Amino acid sequence: MGYMRGEKIMYDVIIIGKGPAGISASLYTARAGLKTLVIGGYSDLSKGHSIDNYYGFDSGISGEELIIRGEKQVKRFGTDIIGDMVIALEYEDNGFYKVKTKNSVYDAKAVLLATGSNKKKIKINNIQKFEGKGVHYCTTCDGYFYRGKKVALLGYNEYALNELEDMKQFTPYVSILTNGMEPVVDFGEIEIITKKIKSLEGDEYLDKVVYEDGQYDEFDGIFVAYGTASSADFARKLGVIINGNIIGVDEDQKTNIQGLFAAGDCSSSIKQVATAVGQGCVAGMKIIEYVRNLGR
Repeated sequence: MGYMRGEKIMYDVIIIGKGPAGISASLYTARAGLKTLVIGGYSDLSKGHSIDNYYGFDSGISGEELIIRGEKQVKRFGTDIIGDMVIALEYEDNGFYKVKTKNSVYDAKAVLLATGSNKKKIKINNIQKFEGKGVHYCTTCDGYFYRGKKVALLGYNEYALNELEDMKQFTPYVSILTNGMEPVVDFGEIEIITKKIKSLEGDEYLDKVVYEDGQYDEFDGIFVAYGTASSADFARKLGVIINGNIIGVDEDQKTNIQGLFAAGDCSSSIKQVATAVGQGCVAGMKIIEYVRNLGR
């Protein structure tokens, strides 16, 4: 059911994340004839030496083997799988989605977020203290409040570069803080500070960043775009309801945004393979229903 949009394929569904939830969903969408693309990199499940509480494996199975078997199964039904890093998700005026990765851009009628739980933890003193009070995780959501002010982006790769382009719409006074990491992309003429950060300081609101060498810089705000974007990061920028870092979904795994679904650890407090597979099944079936209704 895919068709060409310009020179690009319009996928019926793009699934971000190739863990149990994403692969399970693709099994249903591909078998139903939907043009399905799964985008993902390394899955934490591969760390599992032996999974003994998943139905049907009386001797257990390693996480890596379960992933391999799942991918082989869905490829048999036509699912496309690519190993890439998604850095942006946009909802377009025509009601479709644009998924931007490190290497390409893809279009889809529906999207499933299935990247697992948000494990983004940066060891910087007081970072949690200033969340919402100078520390933010969404340039689209909170960049407006820093118009013309001095801000920093905490990051070092394509994800941070994409957030930088958004931040430039609000202020030209942006610096990149890599927290000791070497930049892997070209940030242009932007100031890049590679020092390791010791702590964030201020009274009620963030005032300055203190480095391990004792020096400091003053910023009005810091936007975190460190490492890889999570499902919660994508959802937050689109205005999806989020409880903590859990994406809000209904019984059909639908978010409050048309055509956007979520399944697995990113939308559940129960972090189990069986739960992820079950939610992926529900999401896959409801995505089939959603895409088919678009053509009526």
